[in-house]
Amino acid sequence: MKKILAFIALSALSLGLVAAPAAAAAGSHDHSPKHGGIVTAGKAFDAELVATPDSITVHVSDHGKPLSTKGAKGKITLLSGAEKSEVELIPAGDNRMEAKGKFNVSKGTKAVVNIEPQGKRPGMLRFEIK
Repeated sequence: MKKILAFIALSALSLGLVAAPAAAAAGSHDHSPKHGGIVTAGKAFDAELVATPDSITVHVSDHGKPLSTKGAKGKITLLSGAEKSEVELIPAGDNRMEAKGKFNVSKGTKAVVNIEPQGKRPGMLRFEIK
């Protein structure tokens, strides 16, 4: 009887019937926008890009928890058609990086964000304005 129960448990595990909820609870976090922007998950961190014609804000998190941007360095590259612009992102609060100016952030604009948090692994994230 023990062998049959072990076989059933192993079969359920291999089919993902038991592992799926555990994996979801262990490795998942909310990727929904909290600030009206676009969220992208990266290897080093996750970020939400909020882009308007006069400001860009990047909210940075580490697996769903705010990641400090104190002392961080960053830049954003905007690609809109044949137009390319780069601007420095500066720390602007607990987990935000910002740039002020005039930006072409129309539909289809692609953004590449590079951030190097102080004492942490640097990361690069890609976004597309929809």
